[in-house]
Amino acid sequence: MNIPEINIPDVPNIAGGMRARSATFTARQRSNSSYSTDGTTGILPGFRRHSISIPVLVISDSDHYDVGTSSGLKYGKFVDWEKMPAVSSKSCMEPLPSDPKVLKSMARAGCWSKNHTVRAKAYNHIIRSIRCRAVTPDDAVYRDISGKLFGQKKVSTHPFPQFMKESQIPMYCLNKGGLNAVKKVLVCLENQFPDITYCPVLPAIVSLLLHYSEDEAECFQNACKLIACNDPDMHYVDQTFLAYQSSCMTFGDLAKKYCHGAHKLIATTDHNRVSVYSEWMMWLFGGLPFEYATRVFDVYLLEGFKVLYRVALALLKQYRVSVTSRESEITDLQQDIQSFVASIAHHLTVDKFLEKAFSIRLFSGKEISLLQIANRKALAQKGITHTQRRQSVHMAIDLQRFSSGVVTAQEMRIIWSWIPERFALFHPTLLFTTSEHGYSLQTLYSRVEGYEPTVLLFKTLDEEVSGAFLSSDWSERNKNGGKDSFFGTGECFVFTLRPEMERYEWMTLHPVESVSEEEFPKARLRSRSFTPSGSRPDTSASSLSTAGTSQDSSLLTVPLTEPRPAHFRSVPHLPTKTASMFMAGSRDGIIIGGGGGQALYIDGDLHRGSTQHCDTFNNPPLCKESFQIQLLEVWGIHSSVQNTVC
Repeated sequence: MNIPEINIPDVPNIAGGMRARSATFTARQRSNSSYSTDGTTGILPGFRRHSISIPVLVISDSDHYDVGTSSGLKYGKFVDWEKMPAVSSKSCMEPLPSDPKVLKSMARAGCWSKNHTVRAKAYNHIIRSIRCRAVTPDDAVYRDISGKLFGQKKVSTHPFPQFMKESQIPMYCLNKGGLNAVKKVLVCLENQFPDITYCPVLPAIVSLLLHYSEDEAECFQNACKLIACNDPDMHYVDQTFLAYQSSCMTFGDLAKKYCHGAHKLIATTDHNRVSVYSEWMMWLFGGLPFEYATRVFDVYLLEGFKVLYRVALALLKQYRVSVTSRESEITDLQQDIQSFVASIAHHLTVDKFLEKAFSIRLFSGKEISLLQIANRKALAQKGITHTQRRQSVHMAIDLQRFSSGVVTAQEMRIIWSWIPERFALFHPTLLFTTSEHGYSLQTLYSRVEGYEPTVLLFKTLDEEVSGAFLSSDWSERNKNGGKDSFFGTGECFVFTLRPEMERYEWMTLHPVESVSEEEFPKARLRSRSFTPSGSRPDTSASSLSTAGTSQDSSLLTVPLTEPRPAHFRSVPHLPTKTASMFMAGSRDGIIIGGGGGQALYIDGDLHRGSTQHCDTFNNPPLCKESFQIQLLEVWGIHSSVQNTVC
C-alpha cells in the first residue's frame, strides 16, 4: 500500500522549542518473526494509524511488564524468557578486565554469551568507557523528558520518529512491555538528537540494549553514548542519509574486493545492485537471529563499525556458497538474501560464522574512513545533502538511452558494477570513438585529457571485446619533464567481455603500511620508462603530481584533495618493482599493465595491439595475443547535477 507524503504538525521538542517536520512514510509488513505485528493491516509492531492515516507510535500502559519468576534477574524484566536462548543460571562475581584487548578477545570468543547478567554487566562496563561529547544525555534526562512527553496517560500517541525506516522495530526476545519501552526510548532519542535525520538501525540497537538494561533510562543512556561517541578511532552510528549511503557504497566497494563471486551474482541478477547493498546493515540488525545478532553486538561495542563490514562480507560469501545449485531459481534477490540471513543457523553455527568473519583481512580503519570520505563527496556531487531524509540512489546506466558500437547496454551495466561505487553513481559519456574521431592516438589524447577516470573499450576484427578502467588523467603522461613513464593508481583494472566476461584487478589489494598518512597526498607511483615494443621497462623513479584539469564542470573529476586510501593511490613500496605499472602513454602507443609483459598495448595508429600476462594485474591475455582493432571507444563519467556543497 502506497502512502503519500504527508506533513506532520508541529510537536513539542523539550530540547529546543517547536520544530516542524515532514516525511514520507511507508509501511511494509514483514513475515520475519523478529518483527511482531499487532493485527493492523500493513502496520508493523506498535504502530496504529491516526484518523488521517498517519502512522504514529502508540504507547500504552496496558502493555505491562511480564516478568517471569523463573528469571530472577535484575536485567530481565523486558524479556520473554520462553523466546530466549538457553542461558546459565550461574552468576559471575569476578570484575571484568579494563584492558580493551582482553575484552575484545572475550567478546570474540563469546565469553558472556551464555549468561544474561554477565552480558548485561559487560555492556554497561564497555559503554561506560566510550569517549563522548561533554554534554551527553543520561538516565536523569530520560526520566525528566519521559515524564513530560508521556506523563500519567494510559495511552499516548507520538509522531513517527523521522530517522526510522519503514516502521520497523525488531522485537527479538522482548515482551510487550519491552516493545513499549523501545518506543518510548526512540521518541526520547529523537527529542534529544534532532540532527539525526536517517538511522534505520537505531531501533534494532535500542532493542538489543534493552534486553540487557535494568530499566528504560539505562537503555536510553547507553544508546546516547553510542550516538554521541566522539572518539576519532571509533564510530558506531550513521546519523544522516548521506553518511548511511556512503557506508553502503563502501560496503559495495569491499564486496567487489572480497566477495567476487557474490558481487558478480548480484550484478548479473539484480538491475539495481545499489538497493541490494543498501540493506547490508539491516541484514545484521533486524535480519540475523537473536543469538547471532547479540554475538555481533558484543564485538561491535568494542570494535565499532568496521567489524560490521567483516560480518556482512562473511554473510555474503556464505550466501554465494548456498545458492550455487539454484541460481536459476532466484526471482527476488533481495528477499532471497534476507531469507538466507534469517536462516543462517541452518548453514553455520554462530562460532563458525564469526570465525569466518574475523578471518577476512580488511583495509585498515583509516583506509576505510578515507574510502567513505571519497564516497560521501561523490554522493554530494550527485545532489545528496546532510539534511535530506532519503533519496533513491540507482545505477546510472539507462538501458533505453545508452548506445555504443563496442558494448551492449547490459555489458556496460556489468562494467559499471565493477568500477568504484562513487563513480557508478554517474552516467557514462562518450569522449572518443574511432568511428567518429578517426584512428589517431593524438586525437584520443586531446579529447580525453582532463577527465578522470576513463573507461577504454575496444572490439577486434575477431569480435572479441576487452577494455580497461583507468583511474588517472591521461595528461599525467606529460609530467616528469615529458619523459615516458607509468602512472595511475591501484583502482585501475583490465577486463574482457567477449567471448568470456572477467575482471583482473591490481594484484596488491591490501594497504601498504610503510606509507604514512602524511605521505598520502604525495605518495604517487615511481615513474618507470617504457618502450612500446614490450621490452622490460627500466626502474628509474620520479614523483608524479595528482593534479588534473577538468574540461567540463559536469564531468566528475577525482583528484582528491584529501588523502586517498592505499588502493586509490600509487604506492612506491611494493613486493616487486613491476607490480604497480598501471598505465603509460607516448606518441607511439599506450600501455596498460606492465611487468613481465603488458596487459594491453595499442599502437599510435589505433589499428593494432597486443596483450600478454603482466605482473600488475596477474591477467591472462585478454584476447588473441596480437589483434587488429575494429572499433575503439573511451568513456568518461558524467554528473547530471550541479555540485552540491553540504
